[in-house]
Amino acid sequence: MGLQKGFIQVYTGEGKGKTTAALGLALRAVGRGLRVVMIQFLKGDRETGELNMAQSLSPELLIKPMGRDGFVDRENPSPRDISLAQAALNEARKILDENACNLLILDEVNVAVSLGLVDQDAVLKLMDDKPDDVELILTGRGAPASFIEKAHLVTTMECTKHYFNQGEAARKGIEF
Repeated sequence: MGLQKGFIQVYTGEGKGKTTAALGLALRAVGRGLRVVMIQFLKGDRETGELNMAQSLSPELLIKPMGRDGFVDRENPSPRDISLAQAALNEARKILDENACNLLILDEVNVAVSLGLVDQDAVLKLMDDKPDDVELILTGRGAPASFIEKAHLVTTMECTKHYFNQGEAARKGIEF
């Protein structure tokens, strides 16, 4: 079973919920017999709720963290960060070339582009080369205008209020 027609979706904006929305779509897809792969560009292989969930839904849902633990230096990304992001993009290309899933999520790819870790044109080429029967989701703050223009659906998350601003830390099971 697969999709008759796949679209490109972008989840962007300053608000919380971009990855969560993509994971919700992933659960819906798995529930309908589709195979889902999520490549996480800026997230390392630390234990998270979504990785635990994916293990229980494997092989229909595969999440591949391909970043490192910790934050990327926004002013001066390391060669390692660039290499990891390039490897993530190469993995996305391989998955599309092999038609290995029905739904491919490129989590935080927008941020990887804005930090200069991944070339915007390379992602646009990936979008152009997407098979017609694969849904492609791009998440992360700061989606380039070119991604927004090329996408079929764009959702911008807006932060009206957030408990982080009151000093609350990320919570297990809610933020990770």
